[in-house]
Amino acid sequence: MGIEKTFMPERLVVGVLSSEDAVEQAAHDALCTRFGALCFKSEREEFHWTDYYCPEMGDKIMRSYWVFEELIDPSALAAIKHETNSLEQRLALEGKRRVNLDPGMLGTARFCLATTKDRSHRLPLADGIYGELTLIYEHGVFKALPWTYPDWASEPVRLMLSAERARLLDDLRHLRLL
Repeated sequence: MGIEKTFMPERLVVGVLSSEDAVEQAAHDALCTRFGALCFKSEREEFHWTDYYCPEMGDKIMRSYWVFEELIDPSALAAIKHETNSLEQRLALEGKRRVNLDPGMLGTARFCLATTKDRSHRLPLADGIYGELTLIYEHGVFKALPWTYPDWASEPVRLMLSAERARLLDDLRHLRLL
């Protein structure tokens, strides 16, 4: 029989798509108020992976990644997704989002995104939110899976998450959790 243990804390990572600087800043401020300071914020770059968001957000969409310093219980991911969905709606204009926030949890062996969309490779977490195993850490690198979104599967993002994994390991050692 297995014995239940407390989950190892993980790091919150939010993928951000935005069409307006001021709205992105408002999202940043709200999330930092709620989850604390960032330990990493990527450069903003033009989002070119799909035009899926263009009807809602326009043609000039920027992508960035925010990594939060405070380690959290990964079982909070569904609640965090509800919070980011609510924030997206508060910042929307005439029913159209101006920012898209995709929270995920970075652990020592995986990266998992939260989503509201059910698919065969997603597991129900709570209250209509699913968890998607997006990347796995194997043989010293993050590897994409067949369903991994191309922006998350890109080499720069996988390298960034590898660097953040190293920081996570340092923090876990410092807390004597490893």
